[in-house]
Amino acid sequence: MKEYSVRELVFTALFIALVYVFTWLVKIQLPFAPNGGLIHLGNVPFFIACIFFSKRVGMLSGALGMGLFDLTSGWVAWSPMTVISALIMGYIMATLNTRDFRLSRYVLAAVLVTVVKVLTYYIGEAIMFKSLLVPMANIPGNVLQITVSAIIVGVLIPPMSRILKDVKL
Repeated sequence: MKEYSVRELVFTALFIALVYVFTWLVKIQLPFAPNGGLIHLGNVPFFIACIFFSKRVGMLSGALGMGLFDLTSGWVAWSPMTVISALIMGYIMATLNTRDFRLSRYVLAAVLVTVVKVLTYYIGEAIMFKSLLVPMANIPGNVLQITVSAIIVGVLIPPMSRILKDVKL
């Protein structure tokens, strides 16, 4: 396993903080999902880290940024689901897009990431609530959350590609 460079450590810490802040500042509690259902924009810096940096930076920024948000914001029971889903989502997004971005792969990654998020939270909440029906209330919010973030990131990729083209870890 490759050792961390100071630069990679700094970018990882920066993106963990950005994911946390974007999750904390821009969030909407879904009225039809009282036991969960939070739409946030933490996936925007998470996806950017996956696309422009490395798998490790992306995966850790999502897992730790959103996991810490859950632990510090009253969503403690959801933290394991968040960490697991973010690690898998980050792996997928980074594997398909890091340093060699193509729109078709980005769309595929966004679809796969949505499936992972929905399944991870559905399974976790089914166990948590001992019900196969209750977790269904959060599916629309999870799909909307990833879709909105994916669109925002899709718009940001071209200008960011020009800005970050020379940044190497």
